[in-house]
Amino acid sequence: MSETLHDPVKIGIVSISDRASTGVYEDKGLPALQDWLTRALLNPVTFEPRLIPDEQDRISATLIALVNEGCNLVLTTGGTGPALRDVTPEATLAVAHKEMPGFGEQMRQISLRFVPTAILSRQVAVVRDQSLIINLPGQPKAIAETLEGLKDATGVQLVPGIFAAVPYCIDLIGGPYLETRDEVCKAFRPKSAVRAR
Repeated sequence: MSETLHDPVKIGIVSISDRASTGVYEDKGLPALQDWLTRALLNPVTFEPRLIPDEQDRISATLIALVNEGCNLVLTTGGTGPALRDVTPEATLAVAHKEMPGFGEQMRQISLRFVPTAILSRQVAVVRDQSLIINLPGQPKAIAETLEGLKDATGVQLVPGIFAAVPYCIDLIGGPYLETRDEVCKAFRPKSAVRAR
């Protein structure tokens, strides 16, 4: 199928790290997000990447700016733990029109399969205008696991990833129709919401 038949989408990707933003070490969050989304989506995607420090006002302002620039999906990585400088959830909730608690609950369920410290994660998801904003974990491996879910050795889904629900959520808030590659992440929609091909 020609890619031009898929709705174009603009996605904001935000890596939040004091040290990476000042060049102390290389940021791995933005490449991990862009790589996974490129593999998962059939839509033509324009990425709006941002690398910023752990400052609540700066994070909130960045999220608002990306929404205003037409990003229907904004994914953040970093700053969701209990450390004093971890303020991404607070900054995200500050710009919310609606909270979407199921995303954070499912991310913790997935991560708890690997590490008991997943209960320390405070990721949240919110809707602002026609945009879905989701806080993801900081590690590239954990980003992929939470988005994609867990599969067994034969590729059978054991635990659904959060991205399976993202396209329908964006439908409901008036965004573009996102389509995924099933082998990466099969999007779920009620039959009545599936667009005829």
